[in-house]
Parts: sequence; structure tokens; C-alpha cells
Amino acid sequence: MNLNLSASLNIFKLLAKPSLCLPHATVATFDDLPVPLNEAFSRNDRQVDIRAVVLDKDDCFAVPDHSEVHEPYKKRRFEALRAAYPGRRLLIVSNTAGATSYDVDSRLASDVKKSTGVDVLSHAVKKPGCGDEILSYFRRHPETGVTSPQHIAIVGDRLATDMMLANMMGSWGVWVKDGVVPLQQKSIFSRIERRMAPYLLSRGYSAPEPSSPFE
Repeated sequence: MNLNLSASLNIFKLLAKPSLCLPHATVATFDDLPVPLNEAFSRNDRQVDIRAVVLDKDDCFAVPDHSEVHEPYKKRRFEALRAAYPGRRLLIVSNTAGATSYDVDSRLASDVKKSTGVDVLSHAVKKPGCGDEILSYFRRHPETGVTSPQHIAIVGDRLATDMMLANMMGSWGVWVKDGVVPLQQKSIFSRIERRMAPYLLSRGYSAPEPSSPFE
């Protein structure tokens, strides 16, 4: 069983501040991501400088429990992202592959890296609570040019993990609303989230503007 203590603990933050789960941009599927991702956020003369991208895996660019990129996304969108954010500027952060409480021997992370050619973060805390581990990764790799959480975009299919992670970090979030799996096959949590986002937006909530630089 893939329990997520981090999500359970952070639910209290979400109850206090519902906007933490809202995205800064929304696309239907991974194939709809603009490349470079700056284009997803630059509006009303707002200039955004995305230097690195963190990707969720399951139901984002891959079928859950699969290591490879979903075939329709592989040649066009995934390779375009790799070209725009080469080397360590593209990072996969999953609550399955690389999550040490689930992927104990790192076999899943190794399989995903071998299949995609992209680093998979080994992290002790699951999303949405692994922001410090992500920021530490980029600190260790200054060649990425990341000197602030505002330089990072988080892309994922879950509001309560991926988008909340982005907002807690002070980064930008892109919600992949429809994902790979048909709606009727998604978890009850994913189906609830599809109703929650428009409900919150209709009541005037919006994602907080990233504003937390680190040294």
C-alpha cells in the first residue's frame, strides 16, 4: 500500500488556505504543455523565468505503474521538454518511483531514468512535503541556473500533491487536468479534485503568486 503521510499532515494547511492546491496554469494533457513553460505563466506583462521543470510521472506523462513515457507524448512533447530543459534542468519527482518509503531499493527510479533519460529524485518525504529535497537538489547542481523557487515549474495531475507542492515551495504549478487515465478509472481523490478546482475558482480563490527566494 502506498500511504502518503505527508499529504495527510498537510491537509490541515489546505483547510486553512484552500488556494494552496490551485494551479497557476492548466492544460488538458501533457501533450498540451507549452514549451518553453514560461508561456504558460506570462500574461498581463508578467515576466516569468522558468529555468527548471519538475515532472510528476503517474497519470502525467506515463500510465500509472509504467516506467516509459506514454507513447503519444514521447516524440513531440517529452523530447521538446528535454531539449528546452537539458540535463539536470528536467527532474522527475514521483510518489512511487524515487519515494524511498515505497521504492525501497530504488528499482523503480532506475527503470524510469533508464526509460526517459531524466534524473529521478530520491526523496524521503512524499509530495506535497518534499519541497526542501527538491530545492536541495538544485542547490547541489548550480549549473541549472536555479537560484530561486520562482525559477521552477511543477507539472502534475494532482492538486493536493503536485500543485500544493508548487505553492508551498514558492514555485509555479501546471495542472495536467485530464492526464493519461480515463476519468472513470481515476482514484476517488482525483475525481474530487476535478470538481474542487472550479468550485474554489468560482469563489474567488486563486493560486498564490510565487515569492519565496532561497540563497
